[in-house]
Amino acid sequence: MKTFKYILSLILVTALIWSCNEEDFGDTSFLDSIAVPTNVAAVYTITQDNSGLVTITPTAEGASSFDIYFGDTTTEPENVIAGSNVQHTYDEGSYQVKVVAYNAKADTAEVTQDLVVSFKAPENLVVTIENDLAISKLVNITANADFAVTYEFYSGETGVDQPVISGNIADALSYQYTEAGTYSVKVVAMGGAIETTEYTTEFEVTAILAPLSSASTPSPRNASDVISLFSDAYTDISDIDYNPNWGQQTIYTAFDLNGDAMIQYSNLNYQGIDFATNVQDVSSMETLHIDVWTADATSIDIYPISSSSAEYFVTKELVADQWNSFEIPLAEFTDQGLVISDLKQFKFVGAGSVFIDNLYFYKASSTPVTGVTPLTFESDFELSSFDGGDISIVANPDTNGNSSSMVAQLVKNAGQTWAGSKITVPTPFDVSNTTVTAKVWSPRAGLNLLLKFEDATPWPNTVASAEITATTTVANGWEELTFDFSGISTSVDFTNLVLIMDNGTAGDGSSDYTIYIDDISTSPKLDFEPDYEFSSFDGGELSVVANPDINGNSSSMVAQLVKNAGQTWAGSKITVPTPFSFTGETSVKVKVWSPRAGLNLLLKFEDATPWPNTVASAEITATTTVANEWEELTFDFSGISTSVDFTNLVLIMDNGTAGDGSSNYTIYLDDISQF
Repeated sequence: MKTFKYILSLILVTALIWSCNEEDFGDTSFLDSIAVPTNVAAVYTITQDNSGLVTITPTAEGASSFDIYFGDTTTEPENVIAGSNVQHTYDEGSYQVKVVAYNAKADTAEVTQDLVVSFKAPENLVVTIENDLAISKLVNITANADFAVTYEFYSGETGVDQPVISGNIADALSYQYTEAGTYSVKVVAMGGAIETTEYTTEFEVTAILAPLSSASTPSPRNASDVISLFSDAYTDISDIDYNPNWGQQTIYTAFDLNGDAMIQYSNLNYQGIDFATNVQDVSSMETLHIDVWTADATSIDIYPISSSSAEYFVTKELVADQWNSFEIPLAEFTDQGLVISDLKQFKFVGAGSVFIDNLYFYKASSTPVTGVTPLTFESDFELSSFDGGDISIVANPDTNGNSSSMVAQLVKNAGQTWAGSKITVPTPFDVSNTTVTAKVWSPRAGLNLLLKFEDATPWPNTVASAEITATTTVANGWEELTFDFSGISTSVDFTNLVLIMDNGTAGDGSSDYTIYIDDISTSPKLDFEPDYEFSSFDGGELSVVANPDINGNSSSMVAQLVKNAGQTWAGSKITVPTPFSFTGETSVKVKVWSPRAGLNLLLKFEDATPWPNTVASAEITATTTVANEWEELTFDFSGISTSVDFTNLVLIMDNGTAGDGSSNYTIYLDDISQF
């Protein structure tokens, strides 16, 4: 078998070499790009006739062949070509089956799996069936049993009499239903015996009918730059009715998600918002913003209604089970003939149910934004990760070659070989310029970075995409990579940019699989700079990360504060471009997630003079009262000088105690605001 394996590898390598053109003949450097096999596993199928005959199907990414070590008295492995399987007869007992995967260069990766062969019917069957918390109508199943090798799941759907999914015992399986409802589901556990063991139950498959998290928090704006109809971030106009009696069948509900107010319109046919007693002139504004979440609507017609012109609307397509954020230039309405100097109402037309938030008009500010609170740490785009990827906004670790203060950190942890992260923008990327550049800091030359544009349809149902891979040429330094998207469709609304390093290779979360990215030259440009600057001192560490606990705080992004080994006063600092204003607002409140009750958090305002020469400061300490959940702390700065320009906010946990960088010295902050 060994001889066959190496002959196979030689044949594959020879075929690859001969596939090169004549000019490349003899150059085998291309073999360096062949990755070591990953995600090695084996799927068992056992014959239910008390014979002990087991079919073993090896799987892996990037493998050309496998050696199967049966784990019994058989000494020589069986070699299997990728896509094939092998059968082996076992006596009753427990075995460890080893699978060694080979690529075309004979590089190897291996895994050892347990196999229990018994001629008893499976016993002690324990089944867990749960609705997925994030994906509507997705059911997750696991089954464990003594003397079982595999199990099957029957969905209970009408006309479906066969198992819809199966796997090794204890494997986690998922099944996507098309309709919510109660189903008679069945799990069958199988071993080497003729007899099987079944579990049946009535299970209710649920649809997610309301948002589980808030829309992105709007950016701070001067009062003169925004006219808000509904948003917690701004002051709404007065005398506005979100449910006027227009004879519509739509049901209006004031919806609250952990303190975040939203408008819920159920059974939408048409619905109005009336502010005719407070007619608005929005001709100085430039853009209409609206966030819409839906479980079942496919589109919504948006009508600003004028007192003096006919009705005109813009239609927006909706993606279910996520927030749809729209930035609509007012020219899309005025070019149709709408007069926007005397708006009196809004109308929405559609079918289904929608949740609406952050409905406002705005324009770009010509003056610095004053009163930059609340500090919310939300960017203009959404960050997410999948299958072992991790993305966060951190301080630039190397300003040589890139002077930005904040960059995106991309980590590939253990998981799938395609583990990565995604940046979602509220309005589609402008891909008319088909050349994309990005500044990249890599720990090694030869690292491959894949950029992929996708439409708004969630994976795996994405309709349109385009991807390009570029390779780093330097180690431990910034360089600019170019991605040539010639031929990309300019008619597709690409709202997602996917980032995957070394696609096809599993990461391990180490520094070798940690890169930094900045200044992605799309439109909009992605530069990861917040409206304020982060810095840390003497062992403190501050970064913007995905909210680890949306129960009690629905923000998608929050600040992570870590106290590492260093000085007992180790902390971090937020610097704002315009001074904090304390006129009439001398108290500060902060949402804090702490790993323990009794943690002390110090807030300190300082002027712009760098420490240790700071001229003016004021500090207050508050103490957490709960562990492992969000709470709001209040800091009373009564008596603070209103004549000082405070531009720095210092944050120190447990001042006077040394930290160790552990979870016990890691907290999360959000919504720092004055009141």
